[in-house]
Amino acid sequence: MTTAKTTTAAANNNVISLDSVSKCYGTETVVSDVNFNIQSGECVVLVGHNGAGKTTLMKLMLGLTRPTSGTVEVLGGNPAFSTAVAQHRTLGYLPESVAFYEAMTGREVLAFYARLKGVSNIACDNLLETVGLAHAANRRIGTYSKGMRQRLGLAQAMLGNPQLLFLDEPTTGLDPSLRRQFYELIDALHKEGATSVISSHALNEVEARANRFIIMKAGIMIACGTLDELYKQAALPVRLKVSVTPGEAASVAERLGSEVNIGEVNNQTLNLSCFNGDKMPLIRRISDLGEVVNDLQIMPPKLDEVYNHFMNGDKMEGSRS
Repeated sequence: MTTAKTTTAAANNNVISLDSVSKCYGTETVVSDVNFNIQSGECVVLVGHNGAGKTTLMKLMLGLTRPTSGTVEVLGGNPAFSTAVAQHRTLGYLPESVAFYEAMTGREVLAFYARLKGVSNIACDNLLETVGLAHAANRRIGTYSKGMRQRLGLAQAMLGNPQLLFLDEPTTGLDPSLRRQFYELIDALHKEGATSVISSHALNEVEARANRFIIMKAGIMIACGTLDELYKQAALPVRLKVSVTPGEAASVAERLGSEVNIGEVNNQTLNLSCFNGDKMPLIRRISDLGEVVNDLQIMPPKLDEVYNHFMNGDKMEGSRS
């Protein structure tokens, strides 16, 4: 049975597979009947409120806890079994709350994890430089700020160019420059074929980087898909901003007609909205207005709008991806 499952996962190029996974602590269900697959090279982002089950899902995929029901497969095996320990050299994990032994220096901490993964000290020095800690490498962790500890955690997770990364709120405590640098490092790993699972509240950071999003609510997966797929599921309107010759906005609105959903109109701009299926006919209609139109901006819904739609909706149904 295990061989058949592994073969199927390999054929589908799945690095991670969750099948009807639930996790209970006593009478409390923290993850309920979750199903999804993650393929090699994907960047999948888990989003949801605090307590939605994101961290529990990560722990299940890491083998740090076992499901109450259902099955979890990571890299073709059950991550909770001792026989899967060897695969952990290909994994990188950054927990939400980073904790290191405070009497050790940054270099000593990274060297300790490097020995576990069989990584050279040269790689440690390179990573300390990359995350901006070279100057503090010989300082004790007890003197590090929260942001510095987070950067050391990032370096630890990236030791050995891992095949699979689990990052739980990875940019907490980092300034915008270091956040950008972090995602550039993740992008570089993806180009080398790495797969990543990221839990994040910073939707604007991950919107353009993720292949797919999994939205969790009260332990239930309420949506899963690419941003375009989530747009379609949410059926949110697309916004259009039309710039016209100064003083002509009102007449342009009149020419477009009452059947067009027109919002704010000022001296030289009009704000319109339509559903995705009506977008191209509306664009052609605007184009037919001629030289009075100076510019047209098309603004699809943002990830935070899609997220709010699903979180505030009444439907609480999981889906299989």
